[in-house]
This record gives sequence, C-alpha cells and structure tokens, in this order.
Amino acid sequence: MIRVGILTASDKGSQGLREDESGKLIAKRVAEIPGEVVYTVIVADERSLISAELIKMVDEMDLHLVLTTGGTGMSMRDITPEATKDVIDREMPGIPEAMRAKSLAFTNRAMLSRAVAGIRKQTLIINMPGSKKAVDECLDVILPVLEHGIQILRGETGECARK
Repeated sequence: MIRVGILTASDKGSQGLREDESGKLIAKRVAEIPGEVVYTVIVADERSLISAELIKMVDEMDLHLVLTTGGTGMSMRDITPEATKDVIDREMPGIPEAMRAKSLAFTNRAMLSRAVAGIRKQTLIINMPGSKKAVDECLDVILPVLEHGIQILRGETGECARK
C-alpha cells in the first residue's frame, strides 16, 4: 500500500473560509493506485510553511507520495513550486509536462501552471493546481504510472521497459 500525504496550499482554506474540495478529491482517488492517505494538511500560501510540511511528510513520516494542490498559478501568493524546489533532491519534469499537456486539451490556460514534481529521499512530491476539475484531469494522467514509479524509487522493482 502506498502511503500518501496531501498538502493543500490555500490562504482561505487554512482560515476555514473555503472548503478543500480538491484535497477531498485527491483523497478519494488515491485508492486507485492503491494508496492510503495517512496525512492531510491545509496551510497558508507561505513558502516556509509549505516547505516545512513537505519535509515533515518525507523525513519524519516516511510517506511514499505527497500530492499538493494549490499555489501553482501566477499570483504573487502562488509559491508552492518554489517551496517544493526548496526541499527536493531531483526534479521529475515529465510529470508536470504530462499534466499540462492533458489539461491543454481542455483549456489553453493550462500553460499558465507552474507545477513541479520531484524526489526527496525515497518520496515523490507532485504539485497540482487548486481547481477540483484540473486536479481530476491531472490525476487521470498520473495515477496509472504512480505505483510503478514509486516501486522503482523505493527499490522494490527495477524494470521500466514496456511489456
């Protein structure tokens, strides 16, 4: 079972002024990989808070996968990609590229996403947009490959060739 953490970056959500629909959707769909959500958190759009939670989920909780939602756009408060880059060891550019490519089929605004993905130790961290619809589209793209990718990352398999 893949141990999953969900981080929602939202000023309004962290103050209880907005319901976290995207985080709830992620939690529901994680069962498809198969995964178990063991930790969820909503934090304000503050770089240090986001980075600290990501470090906690990897270094203290040893989660296999961390999915973030929110803070990937162009506003001055959107800093989730920077906070993620602060803590990852290696980037995984193909993941956000694939998510943007899929979303571009629905809206040309998908190119405005600054989402990143990367590895810290043996944990995969993936940023997704804050919109519930966009999160659903992104999950359609990434969920089919996550189990295999995490098995490789954690040394549980070594084969990546197509069968």
